[in-house]
Amino acid sequence: MGPDRDQRYDAVPPIPSYDEAIAGGSRSASDGDWQRRDDHPSSADIEAESLLSSRQAFPFSTSTHNGRGRRPQGYRPPTVESEDEDSLFGSDTDTDAEADHVRREMQELEVDDSDERSRNRSSWGKRIGFSLSLPQWRWRWRLPRLSIRLGENQSGGTTEGNEETPRRRFAFPAFGSTALFLLIGRALAILLVLGFLYLLFMSDILTNMTGRMNSRMFDPEAVRSHVQGSVDPVKIRENLKHFTSFAHIAGTEGDYALAEYTEKLFQRYGLEDVTTDVYHVYMNYPTADGRAVQIMGPDDKPVWSATLEEAEVGGETAGRQTFAFHGHSKAGDVKGPLIYANYGSREDFKALQDSGIDTSGAIALVRYYGTQGDRALKVKAAELAGFAGCLIYSDPADDGFLKGEVAPKGRYMPSDGVQRGAVSLMSWVVGDVLTPGWASKEEEPRMRVDQTQGLVKIPSLPLAWRDAVVLLKHLKGFGQRVPQGWEGGVPDVGEWWTGDHTSPIVRLKNEQDENTKQPIWNVYGRIKGAEQREKRVIIGNHRDSWAFGAADPHSGTAVMLEIARIFGDLLARGWRPLRTIEFMSWDGEEYNLIGSTEYVEQNEQSLRDDAVAYINLDTAVTGDTFRAAGSPVFRKLLLQVLNRVGDPNYNTTLRDLWDRRQGQLDGLGAGSDYVAFQDIVGTSSLDLSFDGGRFPYHSSYDNFEWMDTVGDPGFVYHTLLGQILGLLILELADRPVLPFDMPAYADSLSHWIDDLESWNKNDKDANHGGTNPIDFSLLKTASNNVAMSVREFEKWEVSWENNVVAASGWEPAGLGKKRAEYNSRMALFETDLLDSVGVPNRTQFKHVVFGPQLWSGYDEAFFPSIRDTIVSGNWTLAKETVDRVAGVIMKAAANLVI
Repeated sequence: MGPDRDQRYDAVPPIPSYDEAIAGGSRSASDGDWQRRDDHPSSADIEAESLLSSRQAFPFSTSTHNGRGRRPQGYRPPTVESEDEDSLFGSDTDTDAEADHVRREMQELEVDDSDERSRNRSSWGKRIGFSLSLPQWRWRWRLPRLSIRLGENQSGGTTEGNEETPRRRFAFPAFGSTALFLLIGRALAILLVLGFLYLLFMSDILTNMTGRMNSRMFDPEAVRSHVQGSVDPVKIRENLKHFTSFAHIAGTEGDYALAEYTEKLFQRYGLEDVTTDVYHVYMNYPTADGRAVQIMGPDDKPVWSATLEEAEVGGETAGRQTFAFHGHSKAGDVKGPLIYANYGSREDFKALQDSGIDTSGAIALVRYYGTQGDRALKVKAAELAGFAGCLIYSDPADDGFLKGEVAPKGRYMPSDGVQRGAVSLMSWVVGDVLTPGWASKEEEPRMRVDQTQGLVKIPSLPLAWRDAVVLLKHLKGFGQRVPQGWEGGVPDVGEWWTGDHTSPIVRLKNEQDENTKQPIWNVYGRIKGAEQREKRVIIGNHRDSWAFGAADPHSGTAVMLEIARIFGDLLARGWRPLRTIEFMSWDGEEYNLIGSTEYVEQNEQSLRDDAVAYINLDTAVTGDTFRAAGSPVFRKLLLQVLNRVGDPNYNTTLRDLWDRRQGQLDGLGAGSDYVAFQDIVGTSSLDLSFDGGRFPYHSSYDNFEWMDTVGDPGFVYHTLLGQILGLLILELADRPVLPFDMPAYADSLSHWIDDLESWNKNDKDANHGGTNPIDFSLLKTASNNVAMSVREFEKWEVSWENNVVAASGWEPAGLGKKRAEYNSRMALFETDLLDSVGVPNRTQFKHVVFGPQLWSGYDEAFFPSIRDTIVSGNWTLAKETVDRVAGVIMKAAANLVI
């Protein structure tokens, strides 16, 4: 861009006369004028002086040159050199001699720039950031003169008499001369430059220059420290407060508002490719007058009605609290005699039938937790036992004042607390129950509601123990006294009875709104990787909740958003990971893990090919005990991270606390959004949390005030979880060699096979009275193959590290490609453990090792397909399944070999 002023108005320096110039040098005879000009130089003065200096630096005259770089101080008229010796500008002898000298100087390219070098040397000294006394080299950096005489006769004269001919001279420098030293030095310098260029092109620097130019400037340890130190409990608290400020069941207006808010946050944080992904799924919603639990009188009129709803705890700003209901429950209005069935397990219902109690057409009353933790399987067991409906209440013996102080000041459910939740069969069908196995996009086909195996076929409702106490009192004298261990902690019941077909008649009404194409909204944002952009480390948390959801799910939401902010800030500073990082806000998790499952089914092949790891946050913070469940490949990395994070309340590291309680990496069942990743596409998954035992689960008491005062005052453990998550992401996404603990997987596989064999011999469901003939020797052989392959596989990493260290940190492109292949083989190991057949009758679940138990959705069941076929008693199918699973494991072991 040109100057912004009119240079025509700048003052010009005075031009000295010839006599003044030769009398006083290049300055004016008036020293006073020059002094004033030096004190206050104008821009024209500076420009003129620089122009003058540049002319003086060129040595047309050497009579005042001292040979050491000073400029000539005397003014001389300009001269013009010519090949014509009769030139008009060279009439005297002195001028001819000077012209000859200048000609030789120009032929030898000896332009004196010593002052320029002096200025450059000073500038360079500043750039390196510290002071050094650089040597003042005396020689000029030029090639030695090489000349060849052309056209000489034998006597040494010229071929044209006295006429001089052009000639080239070549004289090899004498041994030990300065010229030879310079020649050798320059040759070595050229070789050094060529070697550097070779390394540059052979390495992967230029290949990845676009993405990694800035990120290579960041020291990995500095990035770790920055991430760990940037987690802000104040920001986490603000996130939680906003997301719990109103009710937001999946698919509702409140849920949509939070989806938009999440999208804007991702954009504000600088994440890339921020998108909202819409699916259309089956959902049900309660209506104000559509639910009732009543005791009917002889005239079929209600003599008592349950309150159903909790006390209002949200306040005016929170809007209406969510009605008490079960997601995916069956609509209906049924009546029948009331029968109490303890925890609602299959064993409990069998005990009733064995005692002669007729349960057909009755209304079951069961309590949460206990021997059957999955509420959906309680309802399903009641359905299979012939009941017409099922009521589930929260008992103080399991979750109430008998355990400790109740909410809002404590962890346990108060008398009016209601545990909402879905009763879809997530261990049988996961995701949208009308599209099992394919994504539920609006244009896609879907099953009818009465066709799916993912829904129960009798209506159900949740109750507070405040309502259950009335029902239990009315059972006195009907049926039998309950067996030992069946009595709960509801006060004032007195004697506990089972009830029978003569019990008081109870009405269960559950009329609801249903929509087979209800929109839900997943929100995604990413940071693209620089080296392996297609490889993805995914972090997920669901956004929908049954009520306000402080612990479930927004303790995880608040942490995930804070980490997204920190990594977005790193991206803005120029950092970029080797592999892509993706943040996912799932919708519809509470309704059978819909949002994450539909995403996985929509992107099944790309996830199998390129998903490296999935980290799940759900009910992330309810206390101070760190827990983790997931694939064994994370074991070593997790312990390294825990060793770096300190708990201020215990004044020690989380690793120390983990070791004190002999912590273990638990298995994965079917409790949260990791299911589709681990069990459908074989992405190694990890679920993280700080556990505190009970909390007011799925009730309106799980709100911001509870978390702020009881769950995690000061948000200490939210902050620690953020540090853990951030460090895990860094290692998985930016470490050159993927930090998977393959030996841990091999060891775990061997232990799981031993546990399977023990279960096969001792469990009554598996043993079948001692007739079980299943042999696991082939499965053990497959496990040994994995162990041997892992030992060989890990040798390559040692070799790679030695090569890179030996090359002072340089990695040639060929070795970089092998490293990428090595990482891919590690990430694909669990994908190779998928069986295309799937678990019999539960074909969505493909993983041969991980999967939910058939009758315990929240608990892991290693080798689910083998267990299911053994329980069925079909020995032919069971043997075929063992052989097939062993074959899958052997193939996965073979694929590890490089």
